[in-house]
Amino acid sequence: MRAWDRWLPEVRWATAATVCFGLGLVVHLTGGPEWPLMLACYLAGGWEPAWSGMRALWNRSLDVDLLMVVAAVGAAAIGQVLDGGLLIVIFAVSGAVEAVATHRTAASVRGLLDLAPERATLLTDAGEHVVDAGSLDVGDRILVRPGERIGADGAVVDGASDVDQSTVTGEGLPVAKGPGDEVFAGTTNTTGALRVRVSRPAHESVVARIAAMVARAAESKAGTQLFIEKIEQRYSVGMVAATLAVFVVPLLFGADLDAALLRAMTFMIVASPCAVVLATMPPLLAAMANAGRHGVLVKSAVVMEQLGRTTRVAFDKTGTLTLGAPAVAQVRVLPDAGLGAAELLLFASAAEHPSEHPLGRAVVEAALGMGVSPRPVERFSSVPGRGVSAWLDGRFIEVGRPTRLEDDRVTEVVVELEAAGHTVVVVRLDGRPVGALGLADRVRPGGAEVVGALGAHRPVLVTGDNVRAAHAVAAEVGITDVRAGLLPEDKVAVVRDLRARGERVLVVGDGVNDAPALAEAQVGVAMGRAGSDLALDAADVVIVRDELAAVPALIELSRRARRLVIANLLIAAVFIAGLALWDLLGTLPLPLGVLGHEGSTVIVGLNGLRLLSGRAWPRIPRRRDPVRDAEIAMSQNKCMRSSP
Repeated sequence: MRAWDRWLPEVRWATAATVCFGLGLVVHLTGGPEWPLMLACYLAGGWEPAWSGMRALWNRSLDVDLLMVVAAVGAAAIGQVLDGGLLIVIFAVSGAVEAVATHRTAASVRGLLDLAPERATLLTDAGEHVVDAGSLDVGDRILVRPGERIGADGAVVDGASDVDQSTVTGEGLPVAKGPGDEVFAGTTNTTGALRVRVSRPAHESVVARIAAMVARAAESKAGTQLFIEKIEQRYSVGMVAATLAVFVVPLLFGADLDAALLRAMTFMIVASPCAVVLATMPPLLAAMANAGRHGVLVKSAVVMEQLGRTTRVAFDKTGTLTLGAPAVAQVRVLPDAGLGAAELLLFASAAEHPSEHPLGRAVVEAALGMGVSPRPVERFSSVPGRGVSAWLDGRFIEVGRPTRLEDDRVTEVVVELEAAGHTVVVVRLDGRPVGALGLADRVRPGGAEVVGALGAHRPVLVTGDNVRAAHAVAAEVGITDVRAGLLPEDKVAVVRDLRARGERVLVVGDGVNDAPALAEAQVGVAMGRAGSDLALDAADVVIVRDELAAVPALIELSRRARRLVIANLLIAAVFIAGLALWDLLGTLPLPLGVLGHEGSTVIVGLNGLRLLSGRAWPRIPRRRDPVRDAEIAMSQNKCMRSSP
């Protein structure tokens, strides 16, 4: 299949119309006959809105699509072929953008279902059988080996492992799973083998419900329009009625047919919404282009306009406010251990170095950050859900989760670290605990400044992570409204509740579990670098460089664009009203009417393009906090706090 054939029909027609218009303009400027190319432009870009307008007319409705085509044809009829062609191109391109956005959303919902594996290992009395995951029934038992994705929602009946369920809950660290714990389809089993009893059929799994929520939310947002388009019906009817009146009324009083027709055509040209269209689109398109230069993709002019109307901002935690990767935040050495922090990390990193677990990699990185290189060990062993062990220089090292049998000294340290929102691992030498490591996700640079800049929007944290980790991050960035432990449908419920209170909600997220909330919000913003495909497609805005500061900057840029739109509409209204009254009450020469009409179009177009300037991108000032800067520097240099 040729690349051209893979394009959406709307994109093909818009491209053809734009190319024909461009070539026709070049021919016109060189003195050649441009009308064949302009005719092709009119046909390529105008047939679809004309057909849509005719269908609306058949249903006793008059929309701006038909009005635009009539205005373009009318302009061509009195010699303004290029003006009509420009109007055709604007409408064709906007229709193509809308079609692409709709197609991508539908494709992303279909792709979401691929998260759940197609096959699963069914356990029966006769042994193991590989079957379609969609054929599993409630009560079936399946085997999930290390590295496999879980084939169905269910409960663990045997085995222990760590499961990466960030796609569903957004938790930044794998979660230990054992008998009785719930697991979800599409999540990844990392270390040990699990036997799972299926609790839901495939069409009722969490992943399937996410797909359904995204689809419903996308449909509910499909009717959103630019505010100027909301009055198009009345404007269309009024303009057509006025044009007919300008033509018919003089004839009733004996006016000349040619003179009446010329007056009516002049009126239609000066009253046509060309300047109104350009009053709205250039500021929004210029703002979109400016955002693009700063690494932000805004998918439509409607989105750019809606950004400035935001009243509440909801942040996901893992991968959005944080970097989405664990790091050692504290090293705690027990008083009688006889070790320093560097020595403790030496033993811990040596044992964790052969491990593939994310916590193990974080321990190794922390050691390297302090200049400690992991040493090779002997007899390495990994026990799923518990930890790792190894021998180094005749000493037995264990690094793993705290147990209920820890002594009071260890328990006190563990409780303190967990209260601070850390995931804790205990380090033992020869069976004796010598210290503990507190691991946590790291807040993105500038996170507190961004939240501070959005203070008027009362930021809220919505996350699937546990309450302690959520509150620790919220306290660090300055968010007081925290909703933790949420599944995807719970995040959607939070967004709906805020919208029901009259808020206009902007949601910032990055994962599959955020996609329904991104689609449900008035504006969804996805982090681009690590964002899931579904989140990127469900979102209205993609921050390609993962810079949180782009969120308040976008809101302010949208507000500036809206102010320019309002100014442009006032300019266009003054020109249209003045020229129309001149034509109705006096004799407006056609060339002067065209000049006035085109002059207003140029003025509002140039005014809107002011947002292309680099100075138009809002800067978020960084608040200087010496204490916080020192803490960040210590964290980045892995200068861990050690207790004596």
